[in-house]
Amino acid sequence: MIPDKSGDAVRLRDAGPNGSAPPCEHIADLVPVTPHATTCSECQVVGACRVGLMVCLTCGWVACSEDSPQRHAFAHYEETDHPVAGALYPQSDWRWCFVHHRAV
Repeated sequence: MIPDKSGDAVRLRDAGPNGSAPPCEHIADLVPVTPHATTCSECQVVGACRVGLMVCLTCGWVACSEDSPQRHAFAHYEETDHPVAGALYPQSDWRWCFVHHRAV
C-alpha cells in the first residue's frame, strides 16, 4: 500500500465477498488514497516501537496497528470516524473495519 516511485495513489483491489457475515457498507465508498508517510509519526515523536503499520483508506493517514502498544490507527478512527484501514505494505489487500471489528 506504499505509493510507487512515481508517487501515484494506492489502488484498492476489488472488494471480495464478506463471507457469511453481513456485508460491510463501509468498503463501498472507498477510493484510492496516497499514504501520507511510511512510518507512524506519532510513534516517532514519543520514541515508541510499532508492530505493524496501517493506512486510513479514507484520508491516507499512516499509523501503528492495534498490535502495537500505542494503537495510533485506532486512535485515528476514534478521532475521525474513518471506518476502514488497510495494511501498509506492498500488494496487500487486507482491510480492517473498525466499526464492525473485523477484516473486510
